Amino acid sequence: MNLITLNEEKCIKCKLCIKACPVNVLRMGENGPEEIANTNCIACGHCVAICPNAAIDNKKTPLSQQIELKDFPKLNQQQAEYFLRSRRSIRNYKDESVSREKLTKLIDIARLAPTASNSQGISFVVVQNKQLLEKTVEISIQMIEVSPLRHLVEKAIVSYRKEGMDSIFRGAPNLIIAISNKDFKYGRDNAVSCLTYLELYAPSLGLGSCWAGIFEHCASIDDSPMLKLFNIPEEKKVVGAVMIGYPKYTFKRLVDKNSLDATFIV
Repeated sequence: MNLITLNEEKCIKCKLCIKACPVNVLRMGENGPEEIANTNCIACGHCVAICPNAAIDNKKTPLSQQIELKDFPKLNQQQAEYFLRSRRSIRNYKDESVSREKLTKLIDIARLAPTASNSQGISFVVVQNKQLLEKTVEISIQMIEVSPLRHLVEKAIVSYRKEGMDSIFRGAPNLIIAISNKDFKYGRDNAVSCLTYLELYAPSLGLGSCWAGIFEHCASIDDSPMLKLFNIPEEKKVVGAVMIGYPKYTFKRLVDKNSLDATFIV
Protein backbone atom coordinates (compact mmCIF):
# COMPACT_ATOMS: atom_id res chain seq x y z
CA MET A 1 0.00 0.00 0.00
CA ASN A 2 1.34 3.42 -0.95
CA LEU A 3 1.10 5.64 2.10
CA ILE A 4 2.64 8.82 0.74
CA THR A 5 1.05 11.28 -1.67
CA LEU A 6 3.08 14.25 -2.91
CA ASN A 7 1.97 17.53 -4.46
CA GLU A 8 4.99 18.09 -6.70
CA GLU A 9 4.01 21.71 -7.44
CA LYS A 10 4.16 22.58 -3.74
CA CYS A 11 7.22 20.51 -2.85
CA ILE A 12 10.45 22.55 -2.61
CA LYS A 13 12.63 19.46 -1.94
CA CYS A 14 13.79 20.79 1.43
CA LYS A 15 14.13 17.20 2.74
CA LEU A 16 12.63 18.13 6.12
CA CYS A 17 10.16 15.25 5.93
CA ILE A 18 12.99 12.81 5.25
CA LYS A 19 15.15 14.13 8.08
CA ALA A 20 12.25 14.13 10.58
CA CYS A 21 11.14 10.55 9.91
CA PRO A 22 12.23 8.42 12.90
CA VAL A 23 12.12 5.11 10.98
CA ASN A 24 13.55 6.23 7.63
CA VAL A 25 10.46 5.56 5.55
CA LEU A 26 11.30 8.29 3.01
CA ARG A 27 14.06 9.04 0.54
CA MET A 28 14.54 11.80 -2.02
CA GLY A 29 13.44 10.83 -5.51
CA GLU A 30 13.61 12.64 -8.81
CA ASN A 31 10.42 14.60 -8.17
CA GLY A 32 10.61 14.86 -4.37
CA PRO A 33 10.35 12.60 -1.32
CA GLU A 34 9.09 9.09 -1.96
CA GLU A 35 8.30 6.06 0.16
CA ILE A 36 10.86 3.31 0.52
CA ALA A 37 9.41 -0.13 -0.14
CA ASN A 38 8.96 -2.63 2.71
CA THR A 39 9.35 -0.10 5.52
CA ASN A 40 7.33 0.21 8.68
CA CYS A 41 5.71 3.62 9.11
CA ILE A 42 4.76 4.13 12.78
CA ALA A 43 2.15 6.81 11.96
CA CYS A 44 3.87 9.54 13.99
CA GLY A 45 2.81 12.17 11.45
CA HIS A 46 6.17 13.98 11.47
CA CYS A 47 6.47 14.04 7.69
CA VAL A 48 3.14 15.76 7.21
CA ALA A 49 3.40 18.08 10.21
CA ILE A 50 6.85 19.43 9.35
CA CYS A 51 6.28 20.24 5.67
CA PRO A 52 6.33 24.06 5.23
CA ASN A 53 4.09 23.96 2.15
CA ALA A 54 1.65 21.16 3.04
CA ALA A 55 3.00 19.29 0.04
CA ILE A 56 3.04 15.78 1.50
CA ASP A 57 0.23 13.58 2.77
CA ASN A 58 0.26 10.23 4.57
CA LYS A 59 -2.70 7.84 4.69
CA LYS A 60 -1.87 6.92 8.30
CA THR A 61 -1.78 10.56 9.44
CA PRO A 62 -3.83 12.55 6.90
CA LEU A 63 -3.08 16.22 6.36
CA SER A 64 -6.82 16.91 6.61
CA GLN A 65 -6.78 15.75 10.25
CA GLN A 66 -3.79 17.85 11.32
CA ILE A 67 -4.24 21.25 12.94
CA GLU A 68 -2.44 24.35 11.68
CA LEU A 69 -0.18 25.88 14.35
CA LYS A 70 0.65 29.26 12.81
CA ASP A 71 -1.70 31.18 15.13
CA PHE A 72 -1.06 29.06 18.22
CA PRO A 73 -0.22 31.32 21.23
CA LYS A 74 2.72 29.60 22.94
CA LEU A 75 3.26 29.88 26.69
CA ASN A 76 6.25 31.89 27.81
CA GLN A 77 8.83 30.34 30.13
CA GLN A 78 7.16 31.39 33.38
CA GLN A 79 3.66 30.49 32.21
CA ALA A 80 4.84 27.01 31.23
CA GLU A 81 6.58 26.52 34.58
CA TYR A 82 3.56 27.68 36.59
CA PHE A 83 1.21 25.59 34.48
CA LEU A 84 3.18 22.42 35.19
CA ARG A 85 3.79 23.18 38.86
CA SER A 86 0.18 24.10 39.57
CA ARG A 87 -0.96 20.53 38.99
CA ARG A 88 -1.58 18.93 42.39
CA SER A 89 -2.85 15.56 43.64
CA ILE A 90 -6.41 16.25 44.77
CA ARG A 91 -7.67 14.23 47.73
CA ASN A 92 -10.76 16.26 48.64
CA TYR A 93 -13.64 16.44 46.18
CA LYS A 94 -17.03 18.09 45.95
CA ASP A 95 -20.03 15.79 45.92
CA GLU A 96 -20.69 16.57 42.27
CA SER A 97 -20.44 14.24 39.30
CA VAL A 98 -18.43 15.21 36.25
CA SER A 99 -20.35 15.34 32.98
CA ARG A 100 -19.75 12.73 30.31
CA GLU A 101 -18.71 15.56 27.98
CA LYS A 102 -15.83 16.60 30.24
CA LEU A 103 -14.79 13.03 30.95
CA THR A 104 -14.69 12.38 27.21
CA LYS A 105 -12.50 15.45 26.68
CA LEU A 106 -10.08 14.13 29.29
CA ILE A 107 -9.59 10.74 27.70
CA ASP A 108 -9.53 12.26 24.22
CA ILE A 109 -6.53 14.34 25.31
CA ALA A 110 -4.99 11.30 27.03
CA ARG A 111 -4.97 9.29 23.80
CA LEU A 112 -2.77 11.96 22.17
CA ALA A 113 0.11 11.51 24.63
CA PRO A 114 3.52 10.33 23.39
CA THR A 115 4.04 6.57 23.59
CA ALA A 116 6.88 4.12 22.90
CA SER A 117 7.44 4.05 19.12
CA ASN A 118 3.95 5.55 18.83
CA SER A 119 2.61 2.14 19.89
CA GLN A 120 -0.35 3.67 21.77
CA GLY A 121 -2.42 0.58 22.71
CA ILE A 122 -4.21 2.14 25.68
CA SER A 123 -8.00 1.98 26.17
CA PHE A 124 -10.05 3.59 28.90
CA VAL A 125 -12.83 2.52 31.22
CA VAL A 126 -14.68 5.53 32.61
CA VAL A 127 -16.61 4.94 35.83
CA GLN A 128 -19.53 7.24 36.64
CA ASN A 129 -21.43 4.88 38.94
CA LYS A 130 -21.01 6.08 42.53
CA GLN A 131 -22.41 2.88 44.05
CA LEU A 132 -19.89 0.86 42.06
CA LEU A 133 -17.05 3.00 43.40
CA GLU A 134 -18.30 2.55 46.96
CA LYS A 135 -18.37 -1.21 46.42
CA THR A 136 -14.85 -1.04 45.02
CA VAL A 137 -13.64 0.76 48.14
CA GLU A 138 -14.96 -2.06 50.35
CA ILE A 139 -13.40 -4.75 48.17
CA SER A 140 -10.07 -2.87 48.07
CA ILE A 141 -9.99 -2.62 51.85
CA GLN A 142 -10.75 -6.34 52.17
CA MET A 143 -7.92 -7.16 49.78
CA ILE A 144 -5.26 -5.01 51.42
CA GLU A 145 -6.24 -6.26 54.88
CA VAL A 146 -4.75 -9.62 53.91
CA SER A 147 -2.02 -8.23 51.68
CA PRO A 148 1.72 -8.30 52.50
CA LEU A 149 1.58 -4.52 51.98
CA ARG A 150 -0.95 -4.01 54.77
CA HIS A 151 1.60 -2.29 57.00
CA LEU A 152 2.03 0.43 54.37
CA VAL A 153 -1.67 1.34 54.33
CA GLU A 154 -2.70 0.48 57.87
CA LYS A 155 -3.98 4.02 58.44
CA ALA A 156 -6.26 3.78 55.42
CA ILE A 157 -7.74 0.53 56.72
CA VAL A 158 -8.32 1.91 60.21
CA SER A 159 -9.87 5.14 58.91
CA TYR A 160 -12.28 3.18 56.75
CA ARG A 161 -13.26 0.63 59.40
CA LYS A 162 -13.69 3.12 62.23
CA GLU A 163 -14.87 6.26 60.46
CA GLY A 164 -16.03 5.10 57.05
CA MET A 165 -13.40 7.32 55.43
CA ASP A 166 -12.71 6.56 51.78
CA SER A 167 -8.92 6.38 51.53
CA ILE A 168 -9.06 4.58 48.17
CA PHE A 169 -10.79 7.18 45.96
CA ARG A 170 -11.01 10.03 48.50
CA GLY A 171 -14.65 10.57 47.69
CA ALA A 172 -13.99 11.28 44.00
CA PRO A 173 -17.18 10.82 41.95
CA ASN A 174 -15.40 9.35 38.93
CA LEU A 175 -12.60 6.97 38.07
CA ILE A 176 -10.70 6.55 34.81
CA ILE A 177 -8.99 3.18 34.34
CA ALA A 178 -6.36 2.62 31.66
CA ILE A 179 -6.16 -0.88 30.21
CA SER A 180 -4.02 -2.64 27.62
CA ASN A 181 -3.54 -6.11 26.21
CA LYS A 182 -1.87 -8.46 28.69
CA ASP A 183 1.01 -9.16 26.32
CA PHE A 184 1.63 -5.49 25.47
CA LYS A 185 5.06 -4.73 26.94
CA TYR A 186 4.61 -0.95 26.83
CA GLY A 187 1.24 -0.98 28.61
CA ARG A 188 2.27 0.58 31.91
CA ASP A 189 4.72 3.07 30.38
CA ASN A 190 2.21 4.27 27.81
CA ALA A 191 -0.55 4.51 30.43
CA VAL A 192 1.64 6.73 32.62
CA SER A 193 2.20 9.05 29.67
CA CYS A 194 -1.51 9.13 28.75
CA LEU A 195 -2.75 9.70 32.28
CA THR A 196 -0.15 12.41 32.85
CA TYR A 197 -1.55 14.30 29.86
CA LEU A 198 -5.01 13.80 31.34
CA GLU A 199 -3.95 15.17 34.73
CA LEU A 200 -2.31 18.24 33.24
CA TYR A 201 -5.39 18.99 31.14
CA ALA A 202 -7.90 18.44 33.95
CA PRO A 203 -7.54 21.88 35.65
CA SER A 204 -8.52 23.62 32.40
CA LEU A 205 -11.92 21.96 32.84
CA GLY A 206 -12.10 22.93 36.52
CA LEU A 207 -11.25 19.36 37.55
CA GLY A 208 -8.75 17.74 39.89
CA SER A 209 -7.18 14.31 39.83
CA CYS A 210 -5.05 11.85 41.77
CA TRP A 211 -3.53 8.46 41.00
CA ALA A 212 -5.51 5.62 42.56
CA GLY A 213 -2.49 3.62 43.70
CA ILE A 214 -4.20 1.27 46.14
CA PHE A 215 -6.84 0.39 43.56
CA GLU A 216 -4.11 -0.21 40.96
CA HIS A 217 -2.37 -2.62 43.33
CA CYS A 218 -5.58 -4.54 43.97
CA ALA A 219 -6.43 -4.68 40.26
CA SER A 220 -2.97 -6.02 39.39
CA ILE A 221 -3.25 -9.10 41.63
CA ASP A 222 -3.77 -12.38 39.78
CA ASP A 223 -7.47 -13.15 39.34
CA SER A 224 -8.38 -9.85 40.96
CA PRO A 225 -12.14 -9.41 41.49
CA MET A 226 -11.70 -5.86 40.14
CA LEU A 227 -11.43 -7.19 36.60
CA LYS A 228 -14.87 -8.78 36.72
CA LEU A 229 -16.32 -5.87 38.67
CA PHE A 230 -15.45 -3.45 35.86
CA ASN A 231 -16.02 -5.89 33.00
CA ILE A 232 -12.37 -5.84 31.94
CA PRO A 233 -11.97 -8.32 29.03
CA GLU A 234 -9.93 -11.44 29.80
CA GLU A 235 -7.20 -10.46 27.35
CA LYS A 236 -6.75 -7.07 29.04
CA LYS A 237 -5.00 -5.83 32.18
CA VAL A 238 -5.25 -2.65 34.27
CA VAL A 239 -2.17 -0.48 33.71
CA GLY A 240 -3.22 2.73 35.46
CA ALA A 241 -6.06 4.50 37.22
CA VAL A 242 -6.82 8.11 38.12
CA MET A 243 -9.65 9.48 40.26
CA ILE A 244 -11.42 12.56 38.88
CA GLY A 245 -13.69 15.21 40.36
CA TYR A 246 -14.19 18.86 41.24
CA PRO A 247 -11.67 19.98 43.89
CA LYS A 248 -13.24 20.92 47.20
CA TYR A 249 -10.49 23.40 48.01
CA THR A 250 -8.31 25.81 46.03
CA PHE A 251 -4.54 25.93 46.42
CA LYS A 252 -3.11 29.45 46.64
CA ARG A 253 0.60 28.78 46.17
CA LEU A 254 3.12 26.71 44.24
CA VAL A 255 5.00 24.28 46.47
CA ASP A 256 8.73 23.62 46.15
CA LYS A 257 10.28 20.13 46.20
CA ASN A 258 13.69 18.67 46.93
CA SER A 259 16.65 20.60 45.56
CA LEU A 260 17.73 19.76 42.04
CA ASP A 261 20.14 16.82 41.91
CA ALA A 262 21.77 16.58 38.50
CA THR A 263 25.08 15.67 36.92
CA PHE A 264 26.25 17.24 33.65
CA ILE A 265 28.71 15.26 31.54
CA VAL A 266 30.62 17.29 28.97
